Amino acid sequence: MVGRNGAGKTSLLRAIAGLLPPSAGTIGFEGPDGALDPHDARAAGLHMVGHHDGLKPGRTAREELLFQAAWAGGGDIDEAVRALDLIRLLDLEVRRLSAGQRRRVALARLLAAPRALWLLDEPMAPLDADHRRGVGEAMTRHLADGGMIVAAVHDPLPVPARSVQVGA
Repeated sequence: MVGRNGAGKTSLLRAIAGLLPPSAGTIGFEGPDGALDPHDARAAGLHMVGHHDGLKPGRTAREELLFQAAWAGGGDIDEAVRALDLIRLLDLEVRRLSAGQRRRVALARLLAAPRALWLLDEPMAPLDADHRRGVGEAMTRHLADGGMIVAAVHDPLPVPARSVQVGA
């Protein structure tokens, strides 16, 4: 989804994630057998990576990724580490990482503990061109495997997408 700053893109992502009540209407989730309980759908079916990466600065990238993966029901971080070029960063404290490096650690949990729906708020903003390609490849694989992505962006994603304008 696209829109001006303050148009409500982040608020919509937060409402889908259950962090904010919608200002109007309802948010529902459908499974193969019909409607899903929203709490269960959110708990087992989605990841959100927002503006703030949600990483603890005193942990190493490895510790943070292992914690995040285990918290979300995953655990094998090897594929995520390779896909997002994190090998050289694993023993560094998160506080020492650049914004792009922190974003890659935060995005790695998407791969380490797979969920069907990814809610992403400006996922490419701090990434350089090479790492944008890597994240784009991860997005492409997720979509090819039947996953979904709802993203708030100012710049186009590196995957085919339907754009929805948010705002007054």
